[in-house]
Amino acid sequence: MQSFGKFRHATQAGFTLIELIVVIVILGILAATALPKFADLGGDARGATMKAAKGSMEAVSAMVHGKFLINPTTTVSLEGVVVNVANGYPVGDAKLLEAAGLNATDYELITATGGGTNSPTLSAGDVAVVPSSIKGTVKGLNCYALYKAAVAGVAGAEPTPPKITAVVTSC
Repeated sequence: MQSFGKFRHATQAGFTLIELIVVIVILGILAATALPKFADLGGDARGATMKAAKGSMEAVSAMVHGKFLINPTTTVSLEGVVVNVANGYPVGDAKLLEAAGLNATDYELITATGGGTNSPTLSAGDVAVVPSSIKGTVKGLNCYALYKAAVAGVAGAEPTPPKITAVVTSC
């Protein structure tokens, strides 16, 4: 019998119920604090797409300007899309966005004449795109890519290139 008693004390192994509950509570607290960081990844994705839209418009602007310098005309064809040209750069219109691959399915086109509720206010000749997922919402005021058209140079000076920006303060 003495050997049985020794064996009994040596076999205790595993976690107690209290230890398991403490671990589960700690994991719950960690999950509750980490979840908000991952909850709105859509905003980061929209911000990245606006930066990509800016890059696309910059690329189209550079290609159109290069073609214009070789052959000055009022239109330039890029992969079958005829882009209107003014001051050696693309005009801010739907053709610019089409050439940049920014389609109406994914983006809402906004012009100076209007773009709907909660859209950025633009000047004549400017164009912006807002992700379709937030069009008409307050987020659309702070999440867009903007193309400000080139301005003609004064007295024979070179035109001022277009200003292209991505506003991603609250996507």
